[in-house]
Amino acid sequence: MTSESGAGPGRPDPSLSAIMSERRRLINLAYRLLGSLAEAEDAVQETYARWYAMSAEQQGAIESPAAWLTTVASRICLDVLGSARARRERYVGEWIPEPVPERMEWISGRPGGAPADPADRVTLDESVSMAFLVVLESMTPAERVAFILHDVFGYPFAEVAEIVGRSPAACRQLASSARRRIRAAQVPATPTARQAAIVRDFKEAWEAKDIGALIGLLDPDATVIADGGGLAPASLVPIEGAEQIARLYVDLADQVSGMTLLERTVNGQPGLVAQLDGVTVTVFAFAVDGARITRIWAVRNPEKLRPWTTG
Repeated sequence: MTSESGAGPGRPDPSLSAIMSERRRLINLAYRLLGSLAEAEDAVQETYARWYAMSAEQQGAIESPAAWLTTVASRICLDVLGSARARRERYVGEWIPEPVPERMEWISGRPGGAPADPADRVTLDESVSMAFLVVLESMTPAERVAFILHDVFGYPFAEVAEIVGRSPAACRQLASSARRRIRAAQVPATPTARQAAIVRDFKEAWEAKDIGALIGLLDPDATVIADGGGLAPASLVPIEGAEQIARLYVDLADQVSGMTLLERTVNGQPGLVAQLDGVTVTVFAFAVDGARITRIWAVRNPEKLRPWTTG
């Protein structure tokens, strides 16, 4: 993509590289704000569309293009979050944030399957774990934006205030409220290697149809939440209790022949991917407290499995 303005006829805009280099950061920001990779891509695309809709003179008058892009992207996300609540009330079954794999690159409107730009990767850390994103869903749009901009991306409250349209003091209170939600939902951290071992044991017990082993790996009050979005079979309500969950998964193993379970990183944490005939049909994310699984998120909506589809 080139622009001929400001650099002479037929010459690329010298600021293009700097502008496009912000894409990775904007995708990272928008994904955390929206919990949806598809919506994040749309928000960033709209941000760039607004930038290139301006004249060269208007662009040149902007002191910090990076700050401008962040402000516009954040405001777009704020608007999307406001409308998303109404859409999710009409969603079929439970809504789970869209999972992303490790070192993911995705395509946004590239014809012919062209490789994705390396800048289009979501940086995976604790702020994109499924448990973290689920807590973000409980926040108001303003809380979520203030918290992510300040606590995750380090923007001062004065800048957050300009984006959210509230005073710095009000944004400080929004972020504080968001932190309380995070703390209330937090459990003691389990080392990643330990989490991976527990998920592996769960996989092996499931493959062996060992109900007793599955029950032993699950917290007595464990919960499974599935997201089919009305496009794939999935329970419309959470399933609770270790024994009920264990029997459910053994029944699934009996009913579905040829399913392959793969250990994969899901949003930076150990998870599982279920495939049928090489096609990903479910992505499982886990919350582990100590030696037991407390929560399983099973994403089956095919629209949310796009980043996991290969070919």
